[in-house]
Amino acid sequence: PLVWRLQKDQGGAGTLGDLGAHIIDLARMLLGEITDVSGMLTTFIKQRPVLAGTTGGLGAAGGQEMGDVTVDDAALFMTQFASGAIGTFEATRFAKGRANYNAFEINGSKGSITFNLERMNELNVLFDDDASDVKGFRNILVGDGAAHPYMGAWWPGGHIIGWEHTFTHGVYDLMNGIAAGESPAATFEDGVRCQAILDAVERSSGSRQWVAPDY
Repeated sequence: PLVWRLQKDQGGAGTLGDLGAHIIDLARMLLGEITDVSGMLTTFIKQRPVLAGTTGGLGAAGGQEMGDVTVDDAALFMTQFASGAIGTFEATRFAKGRANYNAFEINGSKGSITFNLERMNELNVLFDDDASDVKGFRNILVGDGAAHPYMGAWWPGGHIIGWEHTFTHGVYDLMNGIAAGESPAATFEDGVRCQAILDAVERSSGSRQWVAPDY
């Protein structure tokens, strides 16, 4: 049904703002500032039944009348980073089988690293200087001992943590920041810069040109 998240005047954006914000935020943390973007947005289902009522949780029921979907269903965009790196981003709510596949892959001169939020305790890394007969991606279970900044408060090595633990870590950082008189990451400025990049992608899709975020 045509819920608020599918209407631009209420939700602001579709997949770009809903999912793209997370991967932009993650990319800035890992690779630094984004200087330019080139984006493409599209809407696959352009009309949906007007909302008749909610059915509890995130569920909703549609009526007989149809209304226009005014946000994007998919977002693709390229980026240039201040460091000289380049990036490609993809976000959609139409990727069947991808429940929370917030994934990244970073390729560098010394190797590559990949991550998938659906397997949030694991990293896959490749080192270019490995011997040729053993070179390949290796799976690492991250969470052992002092190497992990939060695991000392949880379980012995080899025991995984879950989605809910990340919110506890956020509160922990906030409380320590208040005690030290410092604002922990992410800051309000990080949120503003993320929104500026989302806006630039939307403007780029409309103009079909490269656009610099308005920081």
